[in-house]
Amino acid sequence: VQLQASGGGLVQAGGSLRLSCAGSGRTLSSYQVAWFRQAPGKEREGVSCISGSSDGITNYADSVKGRFTISRDNAKNTVYLQMNSLKPEDAAVFLCNARRLVYAYWGQGTQVTVSS
Repeated sequence: VQLQASGGGLVQAGGSLRLSCAGSGRTLSSYQVAWFRQAPGKEREGVSCISGSSDGITNYADSVKGRFTISRDNAKNTVYLQMNSLKPEDAAVFLCNARRLVYAYWGQGTQVTVSS
């Protein structure tokens, strides 16, 4: 699976961005897909994930609950991360990861910058 993350940019605090993780090579629908972020000098942290099963179970880090929403569009083979009410502390490189059984794949990062 090749993953292409996009949608990052510069936004003011309180604004919104929608990140996309587009898959190619294989369909993402059967993969658990997660978004991670890494800020300078900090460890990579999990932000949100969506299961590969049809029930589409989602999970969120406490820091983003109620502000971020992860979703799938299987027709587009893409997973989205809608980010609302962005805060300066959300600024980081966001990366997507697809995992199934023993296989795991990473996309390149997309930079999110939030100005105060």
